[in-house]
Amino acid sequence: MGFRCGIVGLPNVGKSTLFNALTQTQAAQAANYPFCTIEPNVGQVAVPDERLDRIAAIAKSAKTIPTQLAFVDIAGLVKGASKGEGLGNQFLGNIREVDAIVHVLRCFEDDDIQHVSNRVDPLSDAEVVETELMLADLDSLEKRVPAAQKRATSGDKEARLAASVLGQALDLLREGKPARLTEPKDEEEARVFAQAQLLTAKPVLYVCNVAEEDAASGNALSEQVFARAAAEGARAVVVSAAIEAELVAMDPAERGEYLNELGLAETGLARVIRAGYELLGLKTFFTAGPKETRAWTVPADARAPQAAGAIHSDFEKGFIRAETIAFDDYVTLGGESGAREAGKLRQEGKDYVVQDGDVLLFKFNV
Repeated sequence: MGFRCGIVGLPNVGKSTLFNALTQTQAAQAANYPFCTIEPNVGQVAVPDERLDRIAAIAKSAKTIPTQLAFVDIAGLVKGASKGEGLGNQFLGNIREVDAIVHVLRCFEDDDIQHVSNRVDPLSDAEVVETELMLADLDSLEKRVPAAQKRATSGDKEARLAASVLGQALDLLREGKPARLTEPKDEEEARVFAQAQLLTAKPVLYVCNVAEEDAASGNALSEQVFARAAAEGARAVVVSAAIEAELVAMDPAERGEYLNELGLAETGLARVIRAGYELLGLKTFFTAGPKETRAWTVPADARAPQAAGAIHSDFEKGFIRAETIAFDDYVTLGGESGAREAGKLRQEGKDYVVQDGDVLLFKFNV
């Protein structure tokens, strides 16, 4: 399982440049004018994880396969998008289909790059986009909630759930607050809430696009964004899209030295990936053998059968048990044989919650 992040923001904040760099393609046309991205571009990115290579070396695998992350480059929103301004309705629909929102905010000054509001103010930019998403949700719920309330009076259980949890979301939106602050009472309400696909219910990662000289420590503008993220339970990272674009064009052997010169321990992609994992509560487990070592992504609360299902639905249906080795034990003891001899290979059943870094072998009956 991977996850799908929609890159949003006002025009000319660096969205398409960041997308191109992250996916190492030029699929999104980066241009200095609004609406240069008309159709959403999707790029699959290999998730960097040094554990994958360490496991593969021990297992003597012929190849390694990282897990994948999808980035969707969604065209720039403008004020009035919820009412169809610009190309708003189309793009709001694209946002509805992603798991999380990566909100790129311009945190750099450059007289050569036009800003849609003729000023650099990331908090104001964030408000414009958030407001348009809230207005779209508000318009949707003001139609759906009364209808659900009416059906609920006739004993419709599903309508009663919708009236309760979506009614709470509607009250929040009317107060100018995002739907993600809604607190479902139980799993059933949580299910109904998730099915509503509200735009402001999606987790948000703010990406502060800074100038090259600010890439290591950020600046006053990015500090404002981090404060906003902390206040609303979101995440934020500092990235220089310009640097990421340079890294793509460089020889891989030279990238490490270049990052060191800039005072950076890792690429912007690595920071975005890690923040995204934290935001969505994801874990990585591994399968290893002579043919391949492979990384897989599952939700944080995934149990062993769900993890098996990430590989193939038949594995989940016929799940018997999972032979499990913690990553540290796998590396320290030299792989499966050493772990088995040391008593560190465990037989886990259907109630086992997979831990990040587990090396798993599933036993199943088709």
